[in-house]
Parts: sequence; structure tokens; C-alpha cells
Amino acid sequence: MREIISLACQTCRRRNYSTRKNRRTTPDRLERKKYCQWCRKHTDHKEEK
Repeated sequence: MREIISLACQTCRRRNYSTRKNRRTTPDRLERKKYCQWCRKHTDHKEEK
């Protein structure tokens, strides 16, 4: 049931992280604050396809 998704920085739009999520329990897009190595700061990262 778990699928692999990638998280992209909302500032530079680069895909920095990959993680897993259960689509049945969380159908909406995941959003986390993570460190972006290209922006060199913590930014919002959203789930991308």
C-alpha cells in the first residue's frame, strides 16, 4: 500500500528527498519543512509526482 514519493523544494523546485507514504490514509499532498542544500536553508517541501 505504501508508495515512494519525492519531495521538491518550493523555492528552487529541485527534488531533494524521497520518502514513502500510505495513499489510503493520506490522500492529500504531503508538505514538510526540510533543508535544501541548493538554497542552503530550511524551506517548505511539497510532494511531487
